[in-house]
Amino acid sequence: MRAMVLEEIGKPLVAVDRPLPQPRPGQLRLRVEACAVCRTDLHVVDGDLPLPKLPLVPGHEIVGIVEAVGAVVDPARIGRRVGVPWLGHTCRTCFYCRSNAENLCDDPLFTGYTRDGGFATHVVADSDYAFDLDPVGNPVALAPLLCAGLIGWRSLKRAGDGRNIGIYGFGAAAHIITQVCLWQGRKVYAFTRPADRAAQDFALELGAAWAGASDEAPPQPLDAAIIFAPVGDLVPAALKAVRKGGRVVCGGIHMSDLPAMPYAVLWGERELLSVANLTRQDAREFLAIAAEAGVHTRTTVYPVDKANVALDDLRAGRLTGAAVLVP
Repeated sequence: MRAMVLEEIGKPLVAVDRPLPQPRPGQLRLRVEACAVCRTDLHVVDGDLPLPKLPLVPGHEIVGIVEAVGAVVDPARIGRRVGVPWLGHTCRTCFYCRSNAENLCDDPLFTGYTRDGGFATHVVADSDYAFDLDPVGNPVALAPLLCAGLIGWRSLKRAGDGRNIGIYGFGAAAHIITQVCLWQGRKVYAFTRPADRAAQDFALELGAAWAGASDEAPPQPLDAAIIFAPVGDLVPAALKAVRKGGRVVCGGIHMSDLPAMPYAVLWGERELLSVANLTRQDAREFLAIAAEAGVHTRTTVYPVDKANVALDDLRAGRLTGAAVLVP
């Protein structure tokens, strides 16, 4: 197999040939068709997330075809298209796993962080965390659903049932969850970097009711806001934008430090929440909803050996939608 490997934090990935991995009991091996590039991959490569497995193959929005299974896995899964997300394994015994909160597991494994991921031609994954996908769908279009879509869906659930939803940071997750919001009959208000007219135009093209800079006030108070951009300074801005009793949801795994702010910004029974990982139930719900809602992903395709270019483009904000690597 061929893989793009992180050997040292902060350094470019290196192309490496490796022996084909063999699935252990409960696992399966995929021939990777596509793997989307997530901002979390940047946080891993740049060292924002501590203690990754090194050397490491990043990537956790994986679409592939099952070509081998380990013991206790149904061999009928061979030949099926599946998707592998960020949460790749849980202990099933801790308090959180026993409380239907496996996303908070005390002893998890994360794809492309604490176990090898999908910036490669092949990958091994737990069978229980590999979800059946449309066998005739476009694997490039499906790949961003495996994290941008899933985390966006969990963030939207945490945001509640409000009609007017603000989204800060209009990237891969935002462009997917905007389509879900509109399908549900909600209005979306998009906040971008101040000079990013391309992202604002993209949001309006998708059907957002309004798009503006992150330091602007929306035309009306929001019922809830979701922050996908990893910028702590957006938290007080979002709290000011939501109505009394409104919610602000931080949807990323990493964010710069929150600034000091007056208590009055939070007061009025406003709520500030975070989202951590996902559950298998989130995946089952969202993949069905994405199909029913007709979600279309905007993608830019790179050969897998150009993973460093894709990461640089994401880091510099040069992408509209999601980058996807194809072996």
